[in-house]
Amino acid sequence: MNHEDYKKAADHWKPIDAASVKMPREELLAAIESYILANDTCALATGSGSQIRNTPIEYTYHDRAFWMFSEGGEKFLGLEQNKNVCLAIFDKYAGFAKLKGMQVQGVAEIVEPFSEEYLKAAEFKKIPIEMLKKLPEVMNLIKIVPERIDFLNSDFKKDGYGSRQEHVYF
Repeated sequence: MNHEDYKKAADHWKPIDAASVKMPREELLAAIESYILANDTCALATGSGSQIRNTPIEYTYHDRAFWMFSEGGEKFLGLEQNKNVCLAIFDKYAGFAKLKGMQVQGVAEIVEPFSEEYLKAAEFKKIPIEMLKKLPEVMNLIKIVPERIDFLNSDFKKDGYGSRQEHVYF
């Protein structure tokens, strides 16, 4: 493939999405949050330079952010230099008429251990603070604030909307 071929492939969905019927913003946001809350595991992509990592990780979602406790791992190499991340949540493939999944682009930050925000996230996840304090190493907390969500849901067609919907948080 040459550059034009890659560009053509990358732009494939743009005219289709532009012509599709959009959901009202509040209805889409409700569908997005419902799907996020119905799941608890994502694939978190981090990277910087040639170091790319895609980590399956459990999350909670509240206050319009994703929260992930993590002992560590190579994902932190990317997070140190590049706070832009992408995460994916998806259902097992069951055919074209039953597609459900989303990718979330956002900005990550590492929450200061035992700060008010850290303690609130631990409480939300029902992790006892005393247990966290007894660990041999501090448990890291990654907070991701979404900037854009692309949601693919075949069920949207039943209501006359395009199956691919985009929500931008600006």
